[in-house]
Amino acid sequence: MIGKRQLGGKAAAFPMYRLLLLALFFLGGVILGQVLALRVPAATGAELETYLSEFLKLEHLPVSGTVVSTLVLYFRYPLLAFLLGFASIGVFLLPLTSLAFGFFLSFSVCCFTAAFGGEGILLALAVFGLRCVVTVPCFLLLAVPSFGAAVTLAGLSMGKGRRSAPVVYGRSWWLRLAAATLVLLASVLVDLMVSPYLLRLALGRLFT
Repeated sequence: MIGKRQLGGKAAAFPMYRLLLLALFFLGGVILGQVLALRVPAATGAELETYLSEFLKLEHLPVSGTVVSTLVLYFRYPLLAFLLGFASIGVFLLPLTSLAFGFFLSFSVCCFTAAFGGEGILLALAVFGLRCVVTVPCFLLLAVPSFGAAVTLAGLSMGKGRRSAPVVYGRSWWLRLAAATLVLLASVLVDLMVSPYLLRLALGRLFT
């Protein structure tokens, strides 16, 4: 009898070559973001400085974005990584997603440092620090097994697994999603409460 292909097991979910491949694409995005950030016009830095100085003059401290927008910022890449595990096209899209994740994160941080120098590092940490620390591990936690699932689905779609039963997503597959969701939700709550104050402290040091 032909057994089912169960995905999500600990041994099969994290082979090092898949983790390494996605990490290399992420690193490639980081490097690309740094290169392109160097080509941003100098006027952009002045505009950013003007915007942040006006922010500092606000009488009331605004919330760090709306709840919905903060949820999107935290969940977009991890959730996309999880969903791509249900499609064979994830073989191509997961590395590209990893590349895009690294690129946009790096480009944003480099814009701050290019505009404000060493002080821009503190500003970038206030804006992106918590999000980066949480979302990158959660992304990889979900992306690596999703990449393995996508590889299996691609093999089945090309006829290599013609005699195999349908793919089954195991218990650990869903436990990873639950764990990542809890961590991301907790981080969103902390971000909404703490990040605005960290940002104000960084801006106060920058413009005083």
